[in-house]
Amino acid sequence: MTRTTKKVALTIAGSDPSGGAGIAADLKTFMANGVYGCSVITALTAQNTKEYWATQPVAGHMVTDQLLSVLTDIRPDAVKIGMLPNAGIMGEVAEVLGQEELSPVVVDPVMVSTSGKALMADNARKAFVQKILPLCDLVTPNIPETVELLKLSGQEDMAEPFADEKEWMQQAAKVLSEAFGINVLVKGGHGQTGASDYLYLCDEKKGKWFHGLYIDNPNNHGTGCTLSSAIAAGLAKGYDMVRAVAIGKEYVTTCLSAGLDLGEGCGPMDHSCALRGDYLEEE
Repeated sequence: MTRTTKKVALTIAGSDPSGGAGIAADLKTFMANGVYGCSVITALTAQNTKEYWATQPVAGHMVTDQLLSVLTDIRPDAVKIGMLPNAGIMGEVAEVLGQEELSPVVVDPVMVSTSGKALMADNARKAFVQKILPLCDLVTPNIPETVELLKLSGQEDMAEPFADEKEWMQQAAKVLSEAFGINVLVKGGHGQTGASDYLYLCDEKKGKWFHGLYIDNPNNHGTGCTLSSAIAAGLAKGYDMVRAVAIGKEYVTTCLSAGLDLGEGCGPMDHSCALRGDYLEEE
């Protein structure tokens, strides 16, 4: 038997029992994008396609133990960070990431659920910008999360989107990049910008628009998790940031276009839509 190896991506995030977001979406995305996925669970959630019920954070020491159990055996080529429900867990994650000097790191600032449920405690938001963001290479906020990050960076005057949303996204990405010293991808996905996202590159001090095809699909649960994981997978394979974002957006568009319809509410995307093989076929 010929032995092979693969690039590895690690996700640090919460669970989703309905399988559309969180750890489940991340691991499906890693597989579909050709990298081996490892995971560290930070929180258990109770949710489905209709509503978000509850969050139970994992004990901080257990998060550290999970991280070290992976890192002492399988070294990841990229890391994706999702839900970090409290300041204690942020401290545990930041300490290990700093000690291990892991890179690249993509963080999806999971602050609010699609239904409006707060997913990050108020006292954890300062810890997020002080401990987590400095260790990351890319942050991928949506519009509401961008507003929160602007407030946390002391830019309250920009925390209300302009009438010209595209201009606001450009300025917000630049301001956040300069404030935290990292690359920033502000996601549109609605309003004037449709499926367009704006990336500001910290080192190059320049930005780039990514204009995607808007898919009118109500089943879009987990798009943020999926995009950040797809970008992390691309970075794990050695893509530069621009290519990783472009391929990540293309993957999300493909998953949305598949038209999967599960559940009674905002259902999941089809993460396996691009996979082929006889073992996937139904009778």
